[in-house]
Amino acid sequence: MPTYLYKLQYKLNKKNKSKEKVLYLTFDDGPDEKYTICLLDLLRKYNIKSTFFVVAAFAKENPIIINRMKEEGHCIGIHSFEHRNALFQSKSYTSYDFEQSVKIMNELGINVKYYRPPWGHCNIFTNNEVKKHNLINVLWDVMAEDWAKNTREDIICNKLLRRSKEESIICLHDGRGKNEAPSRTIKALEKAIPIWKEEG
Repeated sequence: MPTYLYKLQYKLNKKNKSKEKVLYLTFDDGPDEKYTICLLDLLRKYNIKSTFFVVAAFAKENPIIINRMKEEGHCIGIHSFEHRNALFQSKSYTSYDFEQSVKIMNELGINVKYYRPPWGHCNIFTNNEVKKHNLINVLWDVMAEDWAKNTREDIICNKLLRRSKEESIICLHDGRGKNEAPSRTIKALEKAIPIWKEEG
């Protein structure tokens, strides 16, 4: 029930007053020393700024990548401390999760403002922690199942092109996943980005 209410609240509050033709690229589960660097190279090639929802424990292990994200103008949010499913966590762990995440990001020089829960799941304590740490919840409108073990880059690309529309928040992954999933995501974006750019 908390997850459904969380997502309903997000949909009701999602308003964009911009008149621009825009898509929002977001990436979860990183940073990864292999894939995130390749992704950053691709984004730099097309002069695209995106939002990275990082797992704080991974961010702590990869400060150079976090610094590059910051220097290249990307937004950095948190995606939990250890990528545990909030549905199965206690009040004390939920509090610990947020405190550790924010602390690590502060140590890395990031004044974090945005939060995305793993799998979009939350518990009855999540909203209190979001408010306590002055964060803004960000979910998504488009998912391309890029983490799936048996998917292919052309399938991911087709889903992205078919499902995305103006002002879509697109959720992809630059870490974790099976069978080198993030590499397929990057290849799919190599095909999709020029098409999106051509469409304005």
